[in-house]
Amino acid sequence: MTQDAVLFQALSDPIRIRILYLLQEMELSVGELAHTLAQGQPTISKHLKALIDCGLVSRRKEGNWVFLRLGDASLVDPLFILLSRWANVHGHNPWLAADAARLTAINAERSAQAAAYFEAHAAEWDRLRALHVATEDVDKATLRAIGEHQLGEVVDIGTGTGTMIHLLADRADYIIGIDRSPEMLRFGRAKLLQKDVTNAELRQGDMNALELPAGSADTVILHQVLHYANRPAAVIAEAARILKPKGKMIVVDVAPHDREELRREHAHARLGFDDQEVLAFMASADLNGNVVEHLSGGPLTVTIWSAEPRSARLRAV
Repeated sequence: MTQDAVLFQALSDPIRIRILYLLQEMELSVGELAHTLAQGQPTISKHLKALIDCGLVSRRKEGNWVFLRLGDASLVDPLFILLSRWANVHGHNPWLAADAARLTAINAERSAQAAAYFEAHAAEWDRLRALHVATEDVDKATLRAIGEHQLGEVVDIGTGTGTMIHLLADRADYIIGIDRSPEMLRFGRAKLLQKDVTNAELRQGDMNALELPAGSADTVILHQVLHYANRPAAVIAEAARILKPKGKMIVVDVAPHDREELRREHAHARLGFDDQEVLAFMASADLNGNVVEHLSGGPLTVTIWSAEPRSARLRAV
C-alpha cells in the first residue's frame, strides 16, 4: 500500500481525528487519551498504532510512562489546514468541544496536584531543590551562560522562594519573580526582607499566561521549572512573548532520566529534556537557541540552554 493510502486509511475513523486534535494541544499519555475520549485503553492503543505507523503521531517513553505527541510537521501541518477548511464549509466535529472540556479538566487536575505539592513543601523548598543537583555549581554555570549580557529588567518564571533573584539582584536593574504558589511567595518575600533585596518583587501568576506586556523583559529565567510544565513548549513561547528584541532567555533543567520517584513524589510532569527537544521549543517560539553546558557528576545531569529572538540575530548579521 502506498504511503498516501496508508495515511488516509489511518484517518478513516473519527476517533483518530479527535486524537489528533487533542495532541495538537498537548502531549498526553494513553490513559489520558482514553479518559478524555471515554474509550478503553486497548481501543485507544489500536487507534494510536495506526496513527504512529503513518507518521501522524509519535511516542516518547519517559520512565514508566509513554507520552504521545503529533508527528512530523510536514505531514501534520497540511492535514490541519485541510481539516480547518473542511470545518469552515461543513462545520466542526460536534465532539471537539466536549473533548476540549475534558482536556481542560485533565490540565486542571495535573496543575492541582503540582500546586498541592508546592504548598506542602514550601518551607523546605530550597533543601528539596538541592537534593539531586549541586546548587553552587548550577548557579556558577547560570552566571557563565548569562555572560556579559546586561540583565536589565529580569523576569524569573517559577521563582519558588527566590533563589535566582538572590543570585542576580546585584546585576539586575529590577527583577519580577513569578510563582503560582502563595505559600512559596510568602517564604520568598520573607527572604527578600531578610537579605534586604530592594530591587525585586514577587507576584502570583501562571507561567502559561504571564500578566506582563509583550517585549517587556531584557532577561527571562526558567530555572528548574520546565519539568513541572504540562505543556513546556507553550511555556517557552509565553516566555519568548515578553522578551525584548535584544533580550536573552536562560533555561536550566535536568536532562532525561528514569527517576520515576520524582514524578510520583515531587510532582515532576516531565523526567527531563534532551537538547534537541528544548531547541525545538525555542525554534517554534522564533528564538535562536543554544546548548550552553551540561553539568554531570550527581544523580542527575543539568543542562543550560540560552536563546535570543531571531530578529535580534538578523540585525546583527
